[in-house]
Amino acid sequence: MAINVMIGSVSIPLVDLLGIISQRVTESTSGFIVWKIRLPRAIAAVLGGSFLAISGLLLQVFFRNPIVGPFILGISSGATLMVAVVMLSTLSLGMPALNPFFSTLAALMGAYGAMILILTIATRVRSGVTLLITGLMLGYLCHALTSVLVAFAEREKIKGFVLWQLGSFAGFKWLEIGILFLAGGVILIAVYGLSKPLNAFLLGEEYASTMGVNIRLFRFLILLCACALAGMVTAVAGPVAFVGLAVPHMARLCFATSDNRVLVPGTILLGGTITSLCDLVARWLFSPVELPISAITAFFGAPMVISLLMKRRTFL
Repeated sequence: MAINVMIGSVSIPLVDLLGIISQRVTESTSGFIVWKIRLPRAIAAVLGGSFLAISGLLLQVFFRNPIVGPFILGISSGATLMVAVVMLSTLSLGMPALNPFFSTLAALMGAYGAMILILTIATRVRSGVTLLITGLMLGYLCHALTSVLVAFAEREKIKGFVLWQLGSFAGFKWLEIGILFLAGGVILIAVYGLSKPLNAFLLGEEYASTMGVNIRLFRFLILLCACALAGMVTAVAGPVAFVGLAVPHMARLCFATSDNRVLVPGTILLGGTITSLCDLVARWLFSPVELPISAITAFFGAPMVISLLMKRRTFL
């Protein structure tokens, strides 16, 4: 995280960085860069990566499937659809200055709208496979509607929408950081409190039920936490791929355990670290041109997913 703040088009030595942070220097050029641009972005990358990684861990436990990610249930597609409605139509009412506000609000509505639908279905069906297929179909439906909107949109509006779809932690404000930290922090604490039931759930629903776990409520809480974390990140940063899919497996390999009392904090740490590293590569590799962070996470995540598919029996 410190490296992410230090490196860029303007390099800031570690000694200067510590002085700027400890003395809250904002008047100088370096102070402005640290406090207004790089530090919020670095914190957002750490929080976003942690949230997506935990979301992926929860869903992999829920479905007992090693290749399930946080957006498999249509959360990302729902957010993308609502952003497309705002950015590609006239809902901004001719007020371009409010577009970022409308886009974030629309993404939040789309993500949590998809989450509510999935949670409603989850209360009616017990089969994880049925729920998984429903999420995939919801994603395809949202993607189809988004494609229709793109087909009728103006070229200038399509450009802005495509840039949003690439995902980025740039432009975060301290208010957004505070909201992410408070709301996401509460959910992460709740997830850690579910560590023991998660361990029991790994051995099957019948075993978890004999251990006193309320299966129906527990399934609801897993989906609620996973979808809420993924929806929160998608709303403010756009779709960020592969982090939730690959990081939980890295945590299992690094800590050599399936105990969620270890995996939950370990996944939080690895998710924040890896996403921060990917964000650094995205903005530094071809500076001043900034690469989409989803491209970097895909370069990182795709080999991991392929290796998991080749060694699938190891993880099932």
